[in-house]
Amino acid sequence: MASTSNDTYIMEENLDEDDCNPAERSRWVLNAPDPPGLWSELVGSIRETVFPNRNKSSSWVNKKPELKHVGSVLGAIFPILRWGRNYNLSKFKNDLMSGLTLASLSIPQSIGYANLAKLDPQYGLYTNVVPPLIYALMGSSKEIAIGPVAVVSLLLSSMIQKIVDPAVDPSTYRKLVFTVTFFAGTFQALFGLLRLGFLVDFLSHSAIVGFMGGAAIVIGLQQLKGLLGITHFTNNTDVISVMHAVWRSFRHPWNPHNFILGCSFLIFILFTRFLGRRSKKLFWLPAIAPLLSVILSTLIVFLTRADKHGVNIVKHIEGGLNPSSAKQLQFKGPHVGEVAKTGLISAIIALTEAIAVGRSFASIKGYHLDGNKEMVALGFMNISGSLTSCYIATGSFSRTAVNFSAGCQTAISNVVMAVTVILSLEFLTRLLYFTPTAILASIILSALPGLIDYNEAYNIWKVDKLDFLACIGTFIGVLFASVEIGLLVAVTISFSRIILNSIRPSIKVLGQLPGTNIFCSINQYPMAVKIPGVLIISIESSFLCFTNANYIRERILRWITEEEEEEESKDNAKRTLQVLVLDMSNLMNTDTSGLHALEELHKKLVSFGLQLAIANPRWQVIHKLKLAKFVDKLGSGWVFLTVSEAVDACVGSKMVTLQC
Repeated sequence: MASTSNDTYIMEENLDEDDCNPAERSRWVLNAPDPPGLWSELVGSIRETVFPNRNKSSSWVNKKPELKHVGSVLGAIFPILRWGRNYNLSKFKNDLMSGLTLASLSIPQSIGYANLAKLDPQYGLYTNVVPPLIYALMGSSKEIAIGPVAVVSLLLSSMIQKIVDPAVDPSTYRKLVFTVTFFAGTFQALFGLLRLGFLVDFLSHSAIVGFMGGAAIVIGLQQLKGLLGITHFTNNTDVISVMHAVWRSFRHPWNPHNFILGCSFLIFILFTRFLGRRSKKLFWLPAIAPLLSVILSTLIVFLTRADKHGVNIVKHIEGGLNPSSAKQLQFKGPHVGEVAKTGLISAIIALTEAIAVGRSFASIKGYHLDGNKEMVALGFMNISGSLTSCYIATGSFSRTAVNFSAGCQTAISNVVMAVTVILSLEFLTRLLYFTPTAILASIILSALPGLIDYNEAYNIWKVDKLDFLACIGTFIGVLFASVEIGLLVAVTISFSRIILNSIRPSIKVLGQLPGTNIFCSINQYPMAVKIPGVLIISIESSFLCFTNANYIRERILRWITEEEEEEESKDNAKRTLQVLVLDMSNLMNTDTSGLHALEELHKKLVSFGLQLAIANPRWQVIHKLKLAKFVDKLGSGWVFLTVSEAVDACVGSKMVTLQC
């Protein structure tokens, strides 16, 4: 034991001596093991995708019982198997109350959203049955409320009605909606299984803020049809077409009873929301206000027979459980491509809203939400929904807020809500015959203010003007063109920023902070001092590749020319610049174009009589530099672990003459 301790002490002492040797640390950089190859990375990525929680202590390595491994896999697919073990009566009481409160809001909203999607009212109720039940089994969020939402409903109607007019051929339109839902669910599940959640991030936060704001205004204008009782209305979603249709309707006789009834209950709903915000104890009041509005307005129309005097009503709503729609899916015909495209766009929008809502409330409760698992859950619930007469369901912010305020503990609140909707479909649909359509419009209008986030748009403007450009561009695109154009603007601006940053990365000159060995940008830190005779440049890009290699090379050469001109103007003497140090700490990888640019830069510097030094090259970069024989051309003595050691070596070799 004593001998072992002495050996350890000697090894530590030798290691400390080596640590003080910059040449040894440079050899660490050059003699690093080869990074994983392409095949290893591919296999590792697949393993992480299929078994994300597997490590060296997994059941395979330790040869634990296979049953335990199967149980862990099932627990990952169905989180209810994990948290269900600790479920108790106390939690169920909270979930029961929140589920009933959620149902009172979901039932009238779902009928209104089905109308927005150009579907019969019962399809909105169907969408509140199967998808929430599937999500309760597979979803990991405790608070999110699943069902139809306004933005996706508008998106479906605006895109599918370009293929089939729902007023002319409602049966084919309905079949296409179910097929779009199937495609959307398939895309969502694939995104999760292949761990492609980053695709959703191409719709940036600012673009989503602009999209939601524009969509809210468009949805609000669409509700003028029901609020004013307009019979003939435009199918276009842009603000100009809608306002033109409203203006045209005033030239014809119209019944003000719809407007009076709708506005009265809209004021009632907004007033209850005001009371709910003033007192947290009254959280249930704005939640049940839409259902109360439906009950009271239906009773008023029934007792006064207002439908005989021009008030538009819902009329017949089919009851019963969700019928099968598997045979209605259409995978053949000339419109399959358009249907698949609509499914992809709808999938991304639905995922973005659901994951944003889920993570917002998960952060409040202090737990993490896995985006890829959520995608799988949302995908399978929409695939199941497409087979049971549902259209695309996702997480609703307004209903999730109600669910959270009601004190939900688990996803069982979604189950309670679904069971309540089932009972409503079985026994209450006939009572909704006299429900005025103006009330459905007022319920949707009452939910729209939450989609327009003025404060966030203002914060985006203050923080990042280019980000605000994506926000306002998406907003204008949705408002004055169409939903698809707005999304196209959002993606185009987002990609443009990525491409611009890729082809024109920042290149900074570094200086030394007084009294330290820290080197940083002289623009950010004016007190940083340049080292005479040494030009230190940092490449602020993660990838030196064909898109930016020539720009970086030319920019560095321009820096050298500017530096020499500045020195000659100050000293009125010959050039003092001797060494160029490239800080590669931000550079993660390179390609053959990047290597070729470095070789050309090195040749140019040699012709100028300058030495090139490389500091802190990353694993992939130094590996490719060695394979391309660039290190041999440069000289192994000019590769360093840090910028500080590179500068010390330049000064210590007397290559650089310090001037006072």
